[in-house]
Amino acid sequence: MVSFFKLIAAAAISSTIVGCSSIAQSTNMLSDDDIISKSAGGLGFSPSDLQILEKRVSGTDTYATLKARDGKEYTCTINGGNLLSFGMTNPAVCQPKN
Repeated sequence: MVSFFKLIAAAAISSTIVGCSSIAQSTNMLSDDDIISKSAGGLGFSPSDLQILEKRVSGTDTYATLKARDGKEYTCTINGGNLLSFGMTNPAVCQPKN
């Protein structure tokens, strides 16, 4: 009987986590300008020196590939910017693209 309740609890928790991820992904509020401005500071560029090559949203994270005016490319991850985080974001984490 205890195993049955554990199974039900695990299923409920899994459904909640999947549901939250779906809500976060579908309510992402980050515009292209937001992504560029949040990434530019950490990279040491002016927002006008960057352009987005591609972006995707997965759960609460936004992934973007940016190209600087000097031709170098960077991959950036921004956590937040959705309904579950009330639109707030963590600083962008960026690395040179290999």
